[in-house]
Amino acid sequence: MIVDSVITGVLDENCYIISKDNECLVVDPGSDYPLIKEKIGDKKVLGILITHSHFDHVGALRNFLTKRSIKIYKRSMVDENEEIEIGPFKFKCFYTPGHAVDQIAFYFEENNSLFSGDFIFKESIGRCDLPGGNLKDMKESIKVLKEFNNETVIYPGHGESTTIGYELENNNYIKELI
Repeated sequence: MIVDSVITGVLDENCYIISKDNECLVVDPGSDYPLIKEKIGDKKVLGILITHSHFDHVGALRNFLTKRSIKIYKRSMVDENEEIEIGPFKFKCFYTPGHAVDQIAFYFEENNSLFSGDFIFKESIGRCDLPGGNLKDMKESIKVLKEFNNETVIYPGHGESTTIGYELENNNYIKELI
């Protein structure tokens, strides 16, 4: 499984393309469809994973909706802890509200990776003061991190990747909320 990223839009949102066997999933298609499409190349897009519905994470979604064979996975369409298999991909969904009421994270056991959207960033967490945000929910969501081992790689919605272990040790927001 290969993870590539494309930085899109004015808020430098991370759109991820997860590839295997010339098929792919797109996580949070930001606002630059031509750039995302260029990164996808000739791979077949099987699904779109939406961590939450803020504009910077779904700007190019409408461009993918013209393809009837592409499945969309977002909070209203999956159950908590649901395991999903599509093509060569298998992932689990975790409800992680706090930044947004519809915030979910996607975990791929095969390569021990968590696509967190704006739930958690390197040395930070998602803002809870935006509409739909809630600090109490964020505190509960952070407990989800204990379900993963320290080597789990976090691919956030903005900024560079990190690991669960690094965040538990260095993220002051997490230390305050646990």
